[in-house]
Amino acid sequence: MPSDLTRTAILAAAERLYADRGFGDVTLRDIVAAANVNLAAVNYHFGSKDELIAELFVSRSLALNRERLRELRAAEERGGGIADISEILRALVGPALRGCLGPDNQRSTSARFMIRASIESVPPIRRIKNREIDHLRKFSAAMRRALPERGEVEIYWGLHFALAMAHHTIRDSERLTKLSEGKCDLDDVEGVVARVVAVAVMALAGDAAKMPKKLAAQ
Repeated sequence: MPSDLTRTAILAAAERLYADRGFGDVTLRDIVAAANVNLAAVNYHFGSKDELIAELFVSRSLALNRERLRELRAAEERGGGIADISEILRALVGPALRGCLGPDNQRSTSARFMIRASIESVPPIRRIKNREIDHLRKFSAAMRRALPERGEVEIYWGLHFALAMAHHTIRDSERLTKLSEGKCDLDDVEGVVARVVAVAVMALAGDAAKMPKKLAAQ
């Protein structure tokens, strides 16, 4: 098998196995068997299991972050350089929710891999998450422009909570469906995005007077 095809086969097999079984239960030998290659090929292309996981996560994260920033730029262009806070937050949480929820997605391999990456705290992914934050700085800057009356710390917390709501919705969508007896429609992805954005906007743009004085002053 040509080298580029070998690499692609390894990545595809690894992503499928990790999505199905998680990171701890999949060995390099499992990946070798699924990709129909030898162990030397995995070591040659990736060096280790951690490096293979990292490359998969980076490739999926880059695509997600590019879409986030594309939507943010479009929102700021529409606003003449300052986007509405709801559009900023929609650009932040929308791509991940659309990528992981809904009937069109049907829990694709890439979506299930990213859900695993969100649930299981493995060192290579944790290191990348803690390092790759430049795109989030662009969002926090846009949020400060949209809400100049809000303090910098409050903006960071707002961004953090918006991401947390989106991630939790993706991770625990089945539990929400059971809890609500199907009344919360997770297949209505744009409706889910709108709800997450609405709560995040309420928290950020609400009446600061209702917050504890110590927090409102930040």
